[in-house]
Amino acid sequence: MNLYLNLPLKINTKSLFIAIVWCLNLLLISSGWSQQLTLNDKEYFEKPGVNILVFSNQYNGMFFDEKTAGIELIHHGVRTATGGAVRLQNTPEQWDLVPTLTDRKVDKDNNSIEVTLHYKELDFYSRVKVTSKDQGVEINVYLDEPLPEKLLGRAGFNFELIPAAYFEKSYLADGKPGIFPLYPAGKTSIVPKSEKIQQFAGHTTFDDRGKDEFIVPSPMATGKTLILSPEDPESRIKITSESEIMLFDGRLLAQNGWFIIRSILPSNKTGKVLTWYMEPNAVPNWKRDPVIAFSQVGYLPEQEKVAVIELDQYDTPLKTASLYQVMPNGTDKEVLKTEVNNWGAYMRYNYLKFDFTQIKSPGLYYIKYGDQQTNVFSIAANVYDNIWHATSDVWFPVQMDHMEVNEGYRVWHGEPFMDDALQAPLNHEHFDGYSMGNSTDTKYKPLERIPNLTIGGWFDAGDFDIQTGSHCHTILSLVEAYENFKLDRDETFIDQKNRYVDIHRPDGKADILQQIEHGTLNIVAQVINIGHPVRGIVVPNLHQYHHLGDAMTETDNMPYNAELKPYETDGTYSGTLDDRWAFTTRTRFLDNFTTAALAAAHRALKGFNDTLSNQSLKYAVRLWEEKDQVKEDTTKWVQRFGKRMEAAASLELYITTKEKKYADYFEKIIWSIIDEPRMGGMSMALQAYPFMDKGFQKKLKTKMSDYKKSLDELAKENPYGVPISGDGWGGNDRIIGWATTNYYAHKLFPEIISAEYVYKGLNYIFGCHPYSNISFVSAVGTKSKKVTYGNNRADFTFIAGGVVPGLLLLKPDFPENKEDWPFFWGENEVTVGICADYILLGAATGELSKEQ
Repeated sequence: MNLYLNLPLKINTKSLFIAIVWCLNLLLISSGWSQQLTLNDKEYFEKPGVNILVFSNQYNGMFFDEKTAGIELIHHGVRTATGGAVRLQNTPEQWDLVPTLTDRKVDKDNNSIEVTLHYKELDFYSRVKVTSKDQGVEINVYLDEPLPEKLLGRAGFNFELIPAAYFEKSYLADGKPGIFPLYPAGKTSIVPKSEKIQQFAGHTTFDDRGKDEFIVPSPMATGKTLILSPEDPESRIKITSESEIMLFDGRLLAQNGWFIIRSILPSNKTGKVLTWYMEPNAVPNWKRDPVIAFSQVGYLPEQEKVAVIELDQYDTPLKTASLYQVMPNGTDKEVLKTEVNNWGAYMRYNYLKFDFTQIKSPGLYYIKYGDQQTNVFSIAANVYDNIWHATSDVWFPVQMDHMEVNEGYRVWHGEPFMDDALQAPLNHEHFDGYSMGNSTDTKYKPLERIPNLTIGGWFDAGDFDIQTGSHCHTILSLVEAYENFKLDRDETFIDQKNRYVDIHRPDGKADILQQIEHGTLNIVAQVINIGHPVRGIVVPNLHQYHHLGDAMTETDNMPYNAELKPYETDGTYSGTLDDRWAFTTRTRFLDNFTTAALAAAHRALKGFNDTLSNQSLKYAVRLWEEKDQVKEDTTKWVQRFGKRMEAAASLELYITTKEKKYADYFEKIIWSIIDEPRMGGMSMALQAYPFMDKGFQKKLKTKMSDYKKSLDELAKENPYGVPISGDGWGGNDRIIGWATTNYYAHKLFPEIISAEYVYKGLNYIFGCHPYSNISFVSAVGTKSKKVTYGNNRADFTFIAGGVVPGLLLLKPDFPENKEDWPFFWGENEVTVGICADYILLGAATGELSKEQ
């Protein structure tokens, strides 16, 4: 192309300058379009606007398809597609079989990555090779042997699109237009259940009333060229193949389903059996907008105030940022403009810090960096006064099992699981980590009813099971909050006798005591009726487990009677085997955890429910005395944390009984775990301090200098100065626990540990974190989580006061917390344990702010 053909014959300086600029721009745009994807040092394909990961993250053998594995696309800063692999269903569900990665070869010289995948259940191998080509990648599938007959028409290459990334956008299939539907309304068909390859035989994803059938979505479109989102350059993808490509809507089968692109592998063929060319569009010279991270709750006048600005690796930092105050008349006033500090690189981004600590006047403010402007936040003396109220007032009541829960005009759920519970069968691998060995460790036979378990307890998380370990954790944190801060907030009516809860209706009793009572009731019932605490109580079938809606409808609420036919009832019992199972294997770890929780509950419930209080101490002591007779779990996790549970049990028994033997036992253990950050030893030691002798107190003080050094080291590890983690599950629970430990350290040793180490943790939870600046606590802070993994997740909404796990750190360098897709449970599932910990930290910070 001759760029000068249209220039005037008589060239003046201005015309020449315009022509040169135009040519340079055209060259830049052209180079942006033609730039190839290259393998970087972190072993993924990269160019500005496009990253393609090839099994940097693997399928999980416990929870199977977490949608964080295979070939994944990060498109203009957002992960929009994942799951690129050979799969055995058109629209796989979470519990369908996933392949194991057996080999991964990175060839930088040829810009390719090759992986070997294995389905051990079927002894089926495939290889997938991804190679940079033109402006995209070529994906080739290889088979060393022809497909087994069982997999003909079933094995295919899948690539999955996060639906929220393509809602209300269009596609072209061989030029024929279509629209990605906001809600699934496509065509389905019914095929024999025997044609589905399942992980859990006998625990189908379908109600038994479906007979021997299951649902199969029909393709939305077919063709050999798919153009996804042609109208949007930031989400446009082109996929071509000589084989037929099908586009499915997996949400027809499950609410957490994705849009799936799939080609079936051919029969009687080896070697290269399938080729795709995939070209994600790259906007020329694209850079991710800066993220200004700060606390959505705001700041105390006297605390440090530092915003963290997250920049694309290709972005050039600006020198300054500004703070504006919103005045009473609605005008904005710049109150500070100062240089930002360059912190450096962390994961895939670069970071700046904007310090506005000097601003102490109460008011409303926002931060401006270049063209980016934050929402408004507060500086005030009362910013932490009510941060835990929504969690106590709303989230915990909604989680209460065996109760009807009402809020104004809304019924959250009726009385669930009034048919609890049956003894789980022997030698059984269940889902979600539940299993039974060759003994029940009880007097009950498999599937025999265990009486009197229809009482108390909370739904553990977004699902509806009772997990005893989580209950113990929750009780301990709630007791800690009650004893240290005398929380007497009363905003909930709880009637245990009539199994009724009414939110925002005071009943003259402290809500936190009623919640401690509710959790303790279930654990005491386990010990009385089973003989010891159990792993948990969960439904027997997957079609129940992924239930969304009113918890009361997950079972028929009638105890099972084997003499009745399925779905037959006599008005009291039913022949439907849908009652929850109690997984009753006994371990010393869980006994010790329960000992700690019951010993603590005794103190809190004394004078509130004396009968339950006395039972709690009685069974705590009994479990402790029996501990040496109980076999220990041999899993690495339990072996690692076993000492921690023994320390917790002995400490709580000592605080409750004042018997020196417990203090001696605690001191024997605590020093061996105090320096391990994940063990919680420092937190326990600090809590024990007021109850221990002068020797213990003096020794603990000598630990504080090293502890402070560990806190300061975090400021070198990441720009937020907190212990960030999130491999498979977000790390907010660790950060909340860390900040709470720092509270105790500050209270005891204020000359060594500053209150700022508490506020750093809260600032992170409230928005000063990577990826976005959203508060991780729903309905707390100006801008907070509105899409979470609760039992109402299919409605893309939240339960007020829920605290999500936070960031997933996807290997090798991508932090993520989705606000448009609730079904990432590792990022968005709220649990009772983290919410109890948050109430404790919130109460502690409120007390701390009053002192300051």
